[in-house]
Amino acid sequence: MDFKDWRKSPDETTDEQEAPKIGRYRGKRYFDYIDEQFQEAQARGEFDNLPGSGKPLNLDDTLFAGDKAMAYSLLKQNGFAPPEIELAKEIRSDIERAQAKLATLRHQRNILCTRRILPSDSEKRAFNHSVEKAATGYDHLLRELNRKILKLNLTTPSTMHLTMLEVEKLVQQFRES
Repeated sequence: MDFKDWRKSPDETTDEQEAPKIGRYRGKRYFDYIDEQFQEAQARGEFDNLPGSGKPLNLDDTLFAGDKAMAYSLLKQNGFAPPEIELAKEIRSDIERAQAKLATLRHQRNILCTRRILPSDSEKRAFNHSVEKAATGYDHLLRELNRKILKLNLTTPSTMHLTMLEVEKLVQQFRES
């Protein structure tokens, strides 16, 4: 039974009836209180028409970044990647560039070999000179790639390691082909 103070006017008693709302959460767990606040806000429509509603969340997968998470997010927002990833991309592009150069030389050799008219001595000398020049350049490029691969392997986890190139074997295969 509630105590009623008959000395107060009816207007003041209505204020007292709304006051017990404060004690409404007494004895509840903290998470229940939060859930109830969310439900009340949702019932009032405060979550309707929020910016980005209906769109997928932009969650970054930086679980393993640790103390570098902020740096990685800044790099990603500005179109860069961590140095290890940039180095791996550079290695891949150098390998592709070398293979394209070798494919060009093979194509030139096929053109010279399949012509109806035999190539002249000067064409043969020019081609052989370009092959020797390409072989020394290829050797130099492979050694530089091995240096980059070693640097990458020292700075990255084992799952990102690349195998070292066998320079002499690859140059020999190039000269034979």
